[in-house]
Amino acid sequence: MRVADPAAELLLRFVNNTDVLMTSSEADDDWAAQVEAQREAKVRQFRESARSPLPVSMRGDDFPGLAYFEPDPSYRFVVPLHEHEEKETVTVETTADGEQTYRRWGEFRFEVDGESTTLQAYRPVDGADRFWVPFRDATSGDETYGAGRYLDLEPDRDRVDGEWVVDFNNAYNPTCAYNHAYECPLVPTENWLDVAIAAGEKDFPAEPAGADH
Repeated sequence: MRVADPAAELLLRFVNNTDVLMTSSEADDDWAAQVEAQREAKVRQFRESARSPLPVSMRGDDFPGLAYFEPDPSYRFVVPLHEHEEKETVTVETTADGEQTYRRWGEFRFEVDGESTTLQAYRPVDGADRFWVPFRDATSGDETYGAGRYLDLEPDRDRVDGEWVVDFNNAYNPTCAYNHAYECPLVPTENWLDVAIAAGEKDFPAEPAGADH
């Protein structure tokens, strides 16, 4: 296991037809800028798009914003996926008392603040080549959404030299954190962590649409 700290190594990139050796500080800034750009795009989509999960009454000037932890490379890991010999089908309950099914494909192992941590990675039963990694942690219900957060891993984007980039700075809230009209799968108890993951999206800074008062 290794922490994928972009400030820990020199990166080579091609700029204006010239190979440029980036310093560790530049690499860190470059990674953080990408994280911030993704967050800004999500804010625009929620505030302005007709496909926003928020009702019209919470868009535009009435948009309450989204909250995040500052980008922190110590919560970004490059780790192998330890595949299970038997990839069991698991049933996951949803916020609307429904059920969804996934295959428990493997697990990621890493350390947070010196504590060994394991997260199960699930694959859709339709055979899609991606992983859903939901989790709850010690911040859930306090700084972050009480029901937990998600990571989505795509091989073309998140797989590097046979290992996976598990970056909690990209952790996001399920849609029902913003609007109770949506149905979201709940985090399986095997992915409830005792450690605090102080990275990624914080709790929605307003009452969700449709919340009872």
